[in-house]
Amino acid sequence: MESSSIDSSILSLTMMEEDEHTHHQFSSISKLHNNGPTTTSVHDLLECPVCTNSMYPPIHQCHNGHTLCSTCKTRVHNRCPTCRQEPGDIRCLALEKIAESLELPCRYISLGCPEIFPYYSKLKHEAICNFRPYNCPYAGSDCSIVGDIPYLVAHLRDDHRVDMHSGCTFNHRYVKSNPMEVENATWMLTVFHCFGQYFCLHFEAFQLGMAPVYMAFLRFMGDEREARNYSYSLEVGGNGRKLTFEGSPRSIRDSHKKVRDSHDGLIIYRHMALFFSGGDRKELKLRVTGRIWKEQQNPDGGVCIPNLCT
Repeated sequence: MESSSIDSSILSLTMMEEDEHTHHQFSSISKLHNNGPTTTSVHDLLECPVCTNSMYPPIHQCHNGHTLCSTCKTRVHNRCPTCRQEPGDIRCLALEKIAESLELPCRYISLGCPEIFPYYSKLKHEAICNFRPYNCPYAGSDCSIVGDIPYLVAHLRDDHRVDMHSGCTFNHRYVKSNPMEVENATWMLTVFHCFGQYFCLHFEAFQLGMAPVYMAFLRFMGDEREARNYSYSLEVGGNGRKLTFEGSPRSIRDSHKKVRDSHDGLIIYRHMALFFSGGDRKELKLRVTGRIWKEQQNPDGGVCIPNLCT
């Protein structure tokens, strides 16, 4: 009898706690349209307890009402991370409906984005937001560092030991004693600072079809729209011959691999590179020169004229 009394007390206490939790949860929801910190508490309800990202339909819940996102439902091996019960296929339709009425600032508000979006539009915007941080543009490693441009410039200089150069012209000499052994390699040669912006010079060795080639190209440390304001030229040659390339730098939003695979740069076939190198053609000695300029709009004619860096 005493054991039964204790069990009843525990059951009663558990039900009171669950009622308290439910009351607190729905009292936060009922104040959704009020100003102040209450909206933050609703946003907290939409945060997945596993990955901490905002949850989007389908939002799943277990039999005890604990929610998690669809990605994490499989990640936790079909066990609720809060109570360890099996979630089943229960949708939390009430929470999905509540999300439809929310308007939230972009997650990059601290980086300068002023936009506010309905909950279900926010994620799509953040994927293309101009204020989102950039991935480290260093070539040749899977660096996971992200940040704004000043932070990444310091990171490239201090952690990757990339050469820094001020000015809009460059003259880089590339020497390799065993060029026949290099079939797939990537190097980030220099970061250039001019016009108040930063540019990365890359050099790649890869197979184009069956032919081994080298490729040099420039990337702009900023977004795609800004990149279109600049142009650059590259030149390589020797023995009275030369190859030139002229174009716009690609934004570091595009990975160096994506730019390389698009062939948007100066491509030199290896046999031609060895011809430029002179001698017995067993050692690679390439000199890559180039310059960067800013395209300016002519207020009279409406055409772009180059603004050369002196």
